[in-house]
Amino acid sequence: MGRDYRGMSAAERLADRRERLITAAYTLFAHPGFHATTIERLCAAARISNRAFYECFSSRDDLMHAVYQRCVDETITVVTTAIDRAPASLDDRIVAGIAEYVNFVTKDARRARLMHLEVRRAGSVLTMARQHTVKAFTEIIEGVAKDAGHPLPRNVHMLSLGLIGAVTELLIEWVLADPTPSTDVVIDTAVHIFHRSFGL
Repeated sequence: MGRDYRGMSAAERLADRRERLITAAYTLFAHPGFHATTIERLCAAARISNRAFYECFSSRDDLMHAVYQRCVDETITVVTTAIDRAPASLDDRIVAGIAEYVNFVTKDARRARLMHLEVRRAGSVLTMARQHTVKAFTEIIEGVAKDAGHPLPRNVHMLSLGLIGAVTELLIEWVLADPTPSTDVVIDTAVHIFHRSFGL
């Protein structure tokens, strides 16, 4: 067992430092951005030494992956909860999912930037993680569509991918545009695309 330090075990100190780094990265990777944020700046914000950084993460890329994955996991949780609570129709459930996704992601601009802008700017660092995320949300849409009992087009998988791509581009516009479009406009546009795609 590790030696206690200020009431914390070695494992607890490691978890605390890791959490502080994730918190610092959540802000700094969103602004000024992943490529503009050094390990030294992350350590200063987290109030840990550079040596302690490598006890928590193998690299800056590893930390970026952890921050991105936490954003994704939290978003999937709130979206699936909203879908489960919605009426059983395809329209109601997908609209609830779209609205919850947009509202949750945009509630904190850092989350929106990380999930839809910095994930691309990071390049190959997050390529596989982003592919897994797209797959997860595609499966959510396909699952809702198949369970709803509504006649579906044969290419439901491709339409689901298209809807995810559309929502992604709408949220990139929300992040970058000046003036920023309202979330209601983003949601209404995404719902319109969904209705046209699924013949509703």
